[in-house]
Amino acid sequence: MNADFVREKLVEVLQLIQATSGLDCPKLEGTTKPTEALAEFDSKIWPVAIGILASKLDISIADDVNIFAQEKSCIALTIDETVAVVMKLAEEQSGETVKQVKLK
Repeated sequence: MNADFVREKLVEVLQLIQATSGLDCPKLEGTTKPTEALAEFDSKIWPVAIGILASKLDISIADDVNIFAQEKSCIALTIDETVAVVMKLAEEQSGETVKQVKLK
């Protein structure tokens, strides 16, 4: 698993949720903050997104972890920051260093 793969799956999940909800989805880039850019993407929806992403990546993300905001705050994270959080969680679970690959 590398950062590009995680980013790809995260964007797929966000697009799926918006489409399923019948809502528009803007272009999602590394600097996009999902909790600010996506209509109705709030505390009722982001846990669903986290669950789907965890399933796609075959990792566990605790119910009390919000990968879309800074820990113990309401400050929104960008997609790239969210990918870094997920990569750290995956690394902790696998006990291995996961490959960090940046998009050009």
